[in-house]
Amino acid sequence: MTRLYNEPSDFAAEMTEGFVAANPQYVRSVHGGVVRSTRVADGTPALVVGGGSGHYPAFAGLVGPGLAHGAVMGDLFASPSAQQVHTVATAVESGGGVLLSYGNYAGDVLNFDAAERRLRVEGVAVETVRVTDDISSAPRDEKENRRGIAGDLVVFKVAGAAAEAGADLAATARVARRANERTRSFGVAFSGCTLPGAPEPLFTVPEGRMGVGMGIHGEPGIDETDVPTADGLAALLVSALLDELPDGVDTVRGARVVPLLNGLGAVKYEELFVVYRAVSRLLAEAGAEVIDPHVGEFCTSFDMAGASLTLFWPDAELEDLWTAPADTPAFRRGGMAPAERVEAIPDAAPDAADLSPAPPATPDSRAVADRIAVAFAVVREAIDGAAAELGRIDAVAGDGDHGIGMQRGTRAAADAAARAVERGAGAGTTLGRAADAWAERAGGTSGALWGTALSAAAGVLGDDGAPSAQTVSAAVDAAAAAIQSAGGATLGDKTMIDALLPFRDALAERVAAGDDLPTAWSAAADIATEAAASTAALLPRLGRARPHAEHSLGTPDAGATSLALVARAVAPLLTREDAR
Repeated sequence: MTRLYNEPSDFAAEMTEGFVAANPQYVRSVHGGVVRSTRVADGTPALVVGGGSGHYPAFAGLVGPGLAHGAVMGDLFASPSAQQVHTVATAVESGGGVLLSYGNYAGDVLNFDAAERRLRVEGVAVETVRVTDDISSAPRDEKENRRGIAGDLVVFKVAGAAAEAGADLAATARVARRANERTRSFGVAFSGCTLPGAPEPLFTVPEGRMGVGMGIHGEPGIDETDVPTADGLAALLVSALLDELPDGVDTVRGARVVPLLNGLGAVKYEELFVVYRAVSRLLAEAGAEVIDPHVGEFCTSFDMAGASLTLFWPDAELEDLWTAPADTPAFRRGGMAPAERVEAIPDAAPDAADLSPAPPATPDSRAVADRIAVAFAVVREAIDGAAAELGRIDAVAGDGDHGIGMQRGTRAAADAAARAVERGAGAGTTLGRAADAWAERAGGTSGALWGTALSAAAGVLGDDGAPSAQTVSAAVDAAAAAIQSAGGATLGDKTMIDALLPFRDALAERVAAGDDLPTAWSAAADIATEAAASTAALLPRLGRARPHAEHSLGTPDAGATSLALVARAVAPLLTREDAR
C-alpha cells in the first residue's frame, strides 16, 4: 500500500511540487503539469503528453530534450481537465504547433479533444496521436479502441526525436502514428494497487493467482490463472505478442524488435531480469533480432505487483528516432549538448475567474444562486457518504475511481458556488463557476461530462430573474444534449445517460402537465433512481468497462447511480417558490 503522504487529497499536487524541486534542470511547473525549463527553438512542434498521475515515470519523467516538451498531470488515475491541457500546451507552443499524445482512455479523449478544439479556435495548429498498444483491451479488428500502457514511451520518444531533429508538425505526427501501429503490449498483475489514504486496494487478485491483461488503473483482466514461473510468464507474454505482429513484420526474416519489460510498481528489478532472460531467448528462437532492450519501470501503478511486455518493431526511420539522444529525468540516452535554461514565468492562478467580481444579476437570480450553493453543499455530503459504494460498483468492470472523482468534483463545485454567491453572482454564473471547478478538479470522464452538462445548464438559467419550472426543464435538456454530444452515449450503453434521459423526459412531461417544480423534480428523481438500478441488466458499450462487459452484469452503472443520487439529494431543497 501507499504509506507516505500527508493529506490524500493533496498527494498529486505535493508529488508534482517535489518532482519539480528535484529536477529543476529539466522542468518547471505550470498549472496542470510541467514543461521544460530549457529553451526550445522557435517553430519546433511541441509534444505534449499526459494523463492521470500515479504512473511515474509516465508522464512528467519524460519531459526534456529529445522527448516531450510538456506533461499534463491529472489527479491520481484521473485524466487532466481540458483547462490543464490547454495551459500546458499554451506554455510550450513556440510557433510550430502542438502534438497531443496520450493513452486512449475515455476521460483523456474528452478532455484532450476539448483542449484541441480550443487551441484550434485560437489559431494553433494541433495534431493528436492516441496510444493504443494494449492488445488485451480490444480485439485486433477494433485496435483503435485499445488503451495505452507502457507503449506510451515508444510513441513519445519517436515523436520527441522527430521534433528535435527539425520535423514539422505533420511529419512528427506521422512517425508517431507509425510507431503506435508497430507497438504492442500485454500485461499481468498479481495484486492490486492502493491509492494514498484508501483503506483497501482498487482491486484484488486471489492469493497464488494472476490477472491476465490487467489495466494500469485496475481494470479487470481478460483471464485469471495460477502464478507461473518466471519462464512461464515470459512464455505467456511473448506468445501473446507474437500472435499479433504488426502488418509487414516477419520474424522469420529476422525482424528487428525493441523489447521493454515493464514493472508496474512492486515487482523488483531482479525479478524482471529473471523474466527477461527467457524473453530474450524466446524472441531469438522466433527469429527476431533483439535491439536495444529495456528492463525497468516505464509506466507504473503505485504498488501494483505486475509486469507488462512491450514489443516495438521499428523500421529504419523509426529505429533512428528511437535511438536518438534524449535527456529527461527518467529516460536518458546518448549525449546531448547542454540546453539553455529559461526564466520561469509566474503561473496564472487557475481560479482567477472564480475570484473575480460577478457579472450583474437581479436580486431574484442572486436568491436562486444562494440556493444553488446550498444544493451543491448537500450534494457534496451525499457523494461523500456514497463514494465507497460508487467506487465498489465501478471496480466491477472499470477502474474503481468513480467515487473518488465524484468527491473531488462535488467538493470543488460546492466551494466555487459558495465563493460565487459571496461575490453577488446570479444563478447562471454560480452554476457556471461550479461547473468549471468540477471539471477542473475531478478530471476524468465524469469530470468532463459533469462540467459540460452544468455549463450548458448555466447558459440556459442566466442571471436575470428566478427561473421558472419550464426554464429548469430546458436547462436539464441542454445538459443532457451537451453530455450526449461530448461523450457519444445513447440509451442502453450503460452510462449516466441511462439515468439522465429518463430524468429529463419525466421532468419535462410533469412540467408540461402543470406540476410545479418540486413535484415534477421529485417524480423525475424517482424515475432516474429506477433507471439507474435497471442498468444492472445492461452490458456496457462505451468506456473502460466495455472490454470486460460481462463482469458488470448484475451491477448498476456507477455514473447512472451517482446521477440519480444527485437528483435525489437536490429534490428536498426545492420549494414552492421555485414553481412559477
